[in-house]
Amino acid sequence: MALTARGLKALGAEKWLAESAKGEGQLRAKGSTNGARFYFRYRRGDNTTADLPLGRFDPEGKQGMTLRQAKAKATEWRERYKAGERDLHAARDADERERARERQARQTAERAAREQAAARRTRTLGALLTAYADQLQRDKKPSAREVRRALERHARDAWPKLWTAPLADVTPDDLLAIVAVPADAGKLRQAEKIRAYLRAAFAAGMKARHNAKALPALRALRVTANPARDLTPIEGANKVRDRALSLAEFRAYWRHIRDVPDYAALRFHLLTGCQRIEQLNRATQADFDPDTESLRLLDNKGRRTSARQHHVPLLPAAMDAMKDMGAGASGPYVFTLTAGQSGADYSGIFHRVRKVSDAMQAAGELPGGRFTPGDLRRTVETRLADAGISRDVRARLQSHGLGGIQDRHYDRHDYLPETRVALEKLYRVLTGTKADVVPMHRQA
Repeated sequence: MALTARGLKALGAEKWLAESAKGEGQLRAKGSTNGARFYFRYRRGDNTTADLPLGRFDPEGKQGMTLRQAKAKATEWRERYKAGERDLHAARDADERERARERQARQTAERAAREQAAARRTRTLGALLTAYADQLQRDKKPSAREVRRALERHARDAWPKLWTAPLADVTPDDLLAIVAVPADAGKLRQAEKIRAYLRAAFAAGMKARHNAKALPALRALRVTANPARDLTPIEGANKVRDRALSLAEFRAYWRHIRDVPDYAALRFHLLTGCQRIEQLNRATQADFDPDTESLRLLDNKGRRTSARQHHVPLLPAAMDAMKDMGAGASGPYVFTLTAGQSGADYSGIFHRVRKVSDAMQAAGELPGGRFTPGDLRRTVETRLADAGISRDVRARLQSHGLGGIQDRHYDRHDYLPETRVALEKLYRVLTGTKADVVPMHRQA
C-alpha cells in the first residue's frame, strides 16, 4: 500500500506501509500504539537489509515529521547511499557525533562570550585600583591609606565613567587625562604620585597572575598589559628641597615647643632625631623597651618584603615628652595626639610645625622662611654632621641608606650606644647658647 497521510493515521500497531521502491532504498512506516514511525530500508554492504529510524509521523510537523519531510529525508539518505555510504546507521551516528561537537563548540563559545561580557562588567579600572589598594593594606604598607585616598579622589571621583570602564578598553590617553588634571593645576608632586600609583597598580595586576601570594581579587582581574607604563614622569615634581634651619632658627624652634603641652609630640619627634612620622605613627607600648629606654620602629620603606627593625634610644627629655603626650593613657600608641587612641599622622604634625613656623616668622626668628617636618629631619642630620657625628651613625639614627646586603643579612648590631651619643649631642645643640641668626641654606 502506498504511503499517504490518511493511511499513516489509520496504520495499526505492528503494521507496515511502504512507498514504491525508487532506486536504492525505500521509505517505510510502522504502526504503533503511539502512532506511525518512519524508517528508511536499505541493503548493507554484507547484503543484509536494515531499517534506519527517521522519526515519528505528525501530520502537523510539530511533534514529529510530516510525510513530505519524511520523503525528503529518505531522498537525502538515498543520495548518500548512492554516493557510497553502505552503513547508514554508522553514518547517522557519525552525524550525531558531529552535531554534538558543533553543539558543544557553540555552547563553549556562548559561555566564553558570557564570561567575556561579565569580565567587562567586573574587570574594570576601578576594580584594579581598589584591589591594588586592598593588597597594600593587607601587606601593611605605610602608603596604603594615602594611595587609596589619592586614587579615589583623582580617578574614581574625578572620572566616574573611566573608573567603571573595562580594563581592556583603558588606554594610555585615558590614564594621561587623570594625571594631567593635577599637573595642569600646578600640583606637580601630586600628579607624579598619581602617575606612579597607576603604573604600580597595573604592574601589580600583571604580577598577580602568576603569584599565589597576591590578593585573590587582584589575581582574578587577569591583567595582561600596563597602559600606564609609558606615561612620562612629571618633570619638576621631585624637586629636591635643601632647606635646613640655621643654628639660631633651630634653637628658636626648640624654645617655642619646649614648654607647650600641645607640642609634646613635636618635642618627641625632634628628640628622637626626627624619625619618619609614618613609622613613629605605628609605634605602640609593646615597642617601648624600658630596660634599654628605646623604641622599636618598623621600617618598611622602599621595596622591602618585610620591615626592618629600627631601634631609637630615648633621652630623658624624650621620655618626658612621651609622658606629656599621654602615651598609653587611652590607647596603645606612643606617638600620639589623642592620649594613645591613635598614632599622630603627618597632617597633625605638619599643622603644628606650621603653627610654630608662623609664630617664629612673626617674631623675626625665621629669616630662612617657613619649614616643614621634612626640613627638620634634614636639619637634624646637618647639625649632627656639624657636631662631628659620622655619616654611618647619622644613617643608623634616621634609618636611611641601609638597604645593602651587609645591613640586611650580616650586621645585627643595634647601634644604640652610638645613636644615643648622637642624640645627646643633638640635645646639647638645641639647649646651647644663643647664636647669630644665619640661614645655612636658601631654597632655590
